[in-house]
Amino acid sequence: MMFNNKKTTEEILAQIEIDKINAKSTAKEIASKHLGKHAINYITILVVIGVVSSQFLEGGALTAVIGLVSTAAMAMIGILQHIVGAKEKEEKPELEIIKSLIKELSDKEDDPMQVDVTDTDVTVTKGESKVTASKTNK
Repeated sequence: MMFNNKKTTEEILAQIEIDKINAKSTAKEIASKHLGKHAINYITILVVIGVVSSQFLEGGALTAVIGLVSTAAMAMIGILQHIVGAKEKEEKPELEIIKSLIKELSDKEDDPMQVDVTDTDVTVTKGESKVTASKTNK
């Protein structure tokens, strides 16, 4: 049984057109295509490295390796999200409330403070609050 390894003229012309398109691609497009095809393999390799290192390393060394592996995996995931155009995380509503409270408090003028000192008492008045400390003789 013989196989026909010869390409037809149409196949050759189609391959030429594909090569022309690839030649016009930017480095970012080429890298995006490569990561799109192979990123899951890279992430899997990183996880395997983490698991294998946990079998052989102790304490601080393991912590360093796991930190590097997880950082690399998160960076890879971030790159993939950027490539596919994933939306940025929306801020949580409680963060908006905290920001508005901080802004409101920072814009607020402080009440004036007054300190009165006598021979036996110190009185601090701020707004409607008043605190008095008395000296007691023993």
